Amino acid sequence: MWEKIRVIFTIPELRQKILLTLLFLAIYRVGWQIPLPIMDMAQVAAQQDSQSSALLEQVAMFSASNLQQATIFGLGIMPYISASIIFQLLGSVYPPLERLQKEGESGRKKINEYTRYATVVLCLFQSWGYVAFLRGSGLIHAERDTLAWQAVAIMTMTAGTTFLMWLGEQIDEYGIGNGISLLIMAGILARMPAAGWELLKPMIENGVTLGGDRGTLGVESLIVLAVLFVGVIFGVVFITLGQRRIPTQSAKHVRGRRVFGGNRQYLPLKVNQAGVMPIIFASSLLLFPSVIFGYLAGKFDQVWLQTATNIFSRGEGFTYNLLYVALIYFFCYFWTAITFNPKDMADNLKNYGTFIPGYRPGKRTADYLEKVMVRITYVGAGFLALVAIIPTIIAGLMHIPYGIASFYGGTGLLIAVSVAFDLVQKIDSHLVMRNYRGLLDKS
Repeated sequence: MWEKIRVIFTIPELRQKILLTLLFLAIYRVGWQIPLPIMDMAQVAAQQDSQSSALLEQVAMFSASNLQQATIFGLGIMPYISASIIFQLLGSVYPPLERLQKEGESGRKKINEYTRYATVVLCLFQSWGYVAFLRGSGLIHAERDTLAWQAVAIMTMTAGTTFLMWLGEQIDEYGIGNGISLLIMAGILARMPAAGWELLKPMIENGVTLGGDRGTLGVESLIVLAVLFVGVIFGVVFITLGQRRIPTQSAKHVRGRRVFGGNRQYLPLKVNQAGVMPIIFASSLLLFPSVIFGYLAGKFDQVWLQTATNIFSRGEGFTYNLLYVALIYFFCYFWTAITFNPKDMADNLKNYGTFIPGYRPGKRTADYLEKVMVRITYVGAGFLALVAIIPTIIAGLMHIPYGIASFYGGTGLLIAVSVAFDLVQKIDSHLVMRNYRGLLDKS
């Protein structure tokens, strides 16, 4: 492995791409730490452990943002992700946009241009709402709680997100890997040292003991957590790479005395076709009832409002987990139906002279592909649901903070593993192109 890593840095072009990518990520991390000029940092530090802070931390996990500290990159790339999802959904129901998607590279560039404009508009609305939230929480400095300073904060956060969008495009063009995904992954991995220190700090202060005496977890608990971490990562890798391979065969063509075609191949269908999107949708949707009922419970002293707040609070009992799993299954099928079109795939197979043995080209093939996708999506949704609730289970059984348990599953782990595999595959393509062995080559 060390020899393969050495070979990577001996290739000038690949070395330059990696170093540029690291430079761009370092710039992102610097801006991630710079607070807005209107913030009262004393009040921010005082509210670190509040429920609203926990909600902001959950949102920031999959948006490369720092909403908890209100920095110039406070919104992260959340508006860009939202705009991309909106245009992807519109591409399935809005005919002009659907035709634009089929125009190839020129259509893709036009859609990207529309996405950038929509991102700026979403930034203005989201930053305005976030500044209003900061005012309501008392986090804005009293001397700077004016309309002019609020406008400065809104424009600063909008410019910060636009800069991150540009930074991701520079990584795509001059670096290596998917820029937006790498920014999200960097934000997730940057939380690991703080989470590790939060786990080990009580043991360092109180001493290492067996059985978790004197407020510590204990050595055996750390061993169990380490084994669980490795096991969960193994399962995520296994399902992420899992495929259902449907055998296909190309038609034979006779030209003169020579026979062309007739090759046997396979059509790979991913078990986790929806990726991490169902977890993002489900967790985001469950945030709204928690915030709304929590706000109403603070305004009106009603027992049922507090009960509803507890039901929709993250990790609070069986009801929340049941709703979480149900929403993941729903959005898994919904997103797969949006992104996977069996009719188009059957038509493409027919146009290339390829067919699935035992099924006629056209509608029969499309029906078969849809039936297979429905079955494997059920397995993929079950895997996503299990990974999503693992942090809650570990936090409850091991009595550790949710911020630490979140590295054992959920959105963060799925994104980190998926981006890491994409990065390794792109590095492999550079190595193989120059007749080197790839990182995943076992020979």
